[in-house]
Amino acid sequence: MKSYRTFYLENKDKLFGYLIRLTGNYQFAVDAMQESFTRLLSRYGSKEQSTSLLFKIARNIVTDDARKNKQHQDATGSHQDDARNPENMLLIRESYRNVLIAMKQLDEMERDILSMAVSSELSYREIADIVGISPANVRVKIHRARIKLKTYLARGDDGG
Repeated sequence: MKSYRTFYLENKDKLFGYLIRLTGNYQFAVDAMQESFTRLLSRYGSKEQSTSLLFKIARNIVTDDARKNKQHQDATGSHQDDARNPENMLLIRESYRNVLIAMKQLDEMERDILSMAVSSELSYREIADIVGISPANVRVKIHRARIKLKTYLARGDDGG
C-alpha cells in the first residue's frame, strides 16, 4: 500500500484542477482541496486511499458552500501570480477566464461531470458512482457538455 504522502502527491493536482474548473475561484479551490484531504484522513484514516472517495468529499464541500452562499463563486477571482512575463500571463489568464465563464453557462451537473472527467483519471464508472447516475449517462453528459462548451467558446458567448 502506498503512503498517504504518495497518495496526496498523486492526487492533489487532479483534485485542484477539478475544483478550479468547477468553482472558478482559485482561493476556494485551494481551501477545498486541503479540506478534502483533511476530511479523508480524519474520517477514514491513512489506509483509505480512494480517489473517487476524495472527489466525492470535494464535491460535497462545494455543494455545501453553494448552499451556504446561495450563489456560485465569481469566475473572475483574483489570484496574484509572480509572473515573469506579464503580457503572457495576461493572455493566459484571459483564455482561462473565458473557459471558466463558458463553463459557468453549462448546467451544474454538466459542469461537475466535465470537470471531473478533465481533471482526474476517474473512469466513467467512478464518476457515475460519485454523482449517482449510470456510466452511459455520464458519457452522454460529457459529450453534450463538450459540444456546448466548444460552441460557447467559438462564438465568444459571455452568457449575457
